Amino acid sequence: MMTITEQSMLSTMAAAKERAAGEIRPNPDQGPHRAGSFSELMSEKVEAVNAAQNIASARTAAVESGESDDLVGAMVASQKASLSFSAMVQVRNRLVQALDEIMKMPM
Repeated sequence: MMTITEQSMLSTMAAAKERAAGEIRPNPDQGPHRAGSFSELMSEKVEAVNAAQNIASARTAAVESGESDDLVGAMVASQKASLSFSAMVQVRNRLVQALDEIMKMPM
């Protein structure tokens, strides 16, 4: 399971910025660098956000049904999922805004 934190989202966005600028430097923590397309990167991040939301839902359901008494863990998972979703929406909004600006450019 992959846990998404604000710091990991920021580091991913910084890596994407470097790739866009052509300054690709491998992250020593992630092993060998794998070049991929922007759509693959976004697809992976959407899947990670979905996984975080599924984990939060499962933990919340377990607490509600009495299977678990880890209310704090369920709330933390819920907040992490919410934060990662909000970050993803912000990235989407920025991309749409950039596309709008490109479309308004004179030819």
